[in-house]
Amino acid sequence: QVQLVESGGGLVQPGGSLRLSCAASGRIFSIYAMGWYRQAPGKQRELVATITSGGSTNYADSVKGRFTISRDNAKNTVYLQMNSLKPEDTAVYYCNADIHVAGLGGSRRDYWGKGTLVTVSS
Repeated sequence: QVQLVESGGGLVQPGGSLRLSCAASGRIFSIYAMGWYRQAPGKQRELVATITSGGSTNYADSVKGRFTISRDNAKNTVYLQMNSLKPEDTAVYYCNADIHVAGLGGSRRDYWGKGTLVTVSS
């Protein structure tokens, strides 16, 4: 059993900043890639950013240069620093992680958090 819990969402004005956090807990043997996805009302969930266990990153074109993904492997936590926020960034942000569960015969699969709401509005 593995759980991902996001935090840091809220209301912010255009041009402002927020920092999201996601902590993984449970019977974790190792975590490979981690990432952030978002879903706006009436739209499909889309990739925002990903980061591998080695630190390689990938960003959606819409957030390139404004958002920064990072991770603390010792804390099993991934972060998303969001700067220069725009109204178009308004969405529920979901944490994702590729996790190998601990124990003999443990499986490896994607896990998802429940999401945290980010609203960018004046």
